[in-house]
Amino acid sequence: MSDFWALLENEEKRIIAENFKIQNFKKNEIIYSEGEDPAQLMCLLKGKVKIYKDGVGGRSQIIRLIRPVQYFGYRAYFSREPYVTAAAAIENSIVGFLPMPLVEEHIRKNNGLAWFFIKELSNDLGISDARTVNLTQKHIRGRLAESLLVLKENYGVEEDGLTLNIYMAREDLANLSNMTTSNAIRTLSSFTNEKIITVDGRRIQIIDEERLRKISKFG
Repeated sequence: MSDFWALLENEEKRIIAENFKIQNFKKNEIIYSEGEDPAQLMCLLKGKVKIYKDGVGGRSQIIRLIRPVQYFGYRAYFSREPYVTAAAAIENSIVGFLPMPLVEEHIRKNNGLAWFFIKELSNDLGISDARTVNLTQKHIRGRLAESLLVLKENYGVEEDGLTLNIYMAREDLANLSNMTTSNAIRTLSSFTNEKIITVDGRRIQIIDEERLRKISKFG
């Protein structure tokens, strides 16, 4: 939280530190649910988190992926409405919590902190707008290619420089790409046959990133 911390005065840091709580979440454990009243600013300290919304027919849509050290769960508080999404741990994760009324109090006194959250919200809105267009206009191959690139950009790769540093279930990959699980599996197989990626269980290696980017761009 160094970017957030740097904007605080010494007394503000003391108050924030006294009220900062840490909680561990197991894989697939819910962090907050749709319809709950927002009360906490959340910061992912370790692990991976998905923000998602349940849709028709029991299908979910992953709205956003959270990586360390990103903040989440605060938009609904600012808009004075219940959560319209839910959050869950993709893997074992550690999340820090700050009471939103305390955060709001400091925002009202600290212009730098206010601009920090304006920038965070603006970035999230820009990403959300771009994803909305891409997920509705791209064909299946383009959507899945984009999702694989999003995973790489968010979580990076392992030491081999190829394997995505996230092991995501096929259902989650489909929910990230706005497609059915069966379509995600077939498209992954197609990419594998074309030697764009290799797949070993939930481990995915990007072999030909240039081709993947072309598919994502023109998909």
